[in-house]
Amino acid sequence: MDQRQSPFVSEQDEDTLLNRYLIFSLASEEYALEIRHVTEIVGLQPITFLPEMPGYIKGIINLRGSIVPIMDLRLRFGKESREYDERTCIVICRMEDINIGLIVDRVSEVCTIPAEDVAPTPAVKKDSHRFVKGVCKTDGKVKLILDSHKIVAEDDVPAVKSTVAGGEGR
Repeated sequence: MDQRQSPFVSEQDEDTLLNRYLIFSLASEEYALEIRHVTEIVGLQPITFLPEMPGYIKGIINLRGSIVPIMDLRLRFGKESREYDERTCIVICRMEDINIGLIVDRVSEVCTIPAEDVAPTPAVKKDSHRFVKGVCKTDGKVKLILDSHKIVAEDDVPAVKSTVAGGEGR
């Protein structure tokens, strides 16, 4: 099994998830995240603050007995913060061997984006699009296809993993 493949997804299921994406928005931009990394979508709930974490790590939640770190994607991408509303939700993803919740403004759909419709991101400067692995245009709109493994930065993974390991099962 590919180390990036979710342990919850069988090879047979992997074929049915190929080119399937969860579409969500942050402000006026639409983003696509491979559905094979998404385990569930939950409503916003109380978040326990964690000291000494990057500002975009909002804290942790207790999701049915599992401690899940929560990242605000607006802040991760350098966007302005905004008040959460009734459409704000948490997309729970399996990344880098942990579950992590991504706060997004709103989820719109799950759709298929054929590989031939995905273009590489234009290179403006080195590492200028480190979270984006491609762009596509569907229904007259541009969607940025995220590289889910780069959203959790290498330097943040140990801190997030130790937080989850320290509180798991409590």
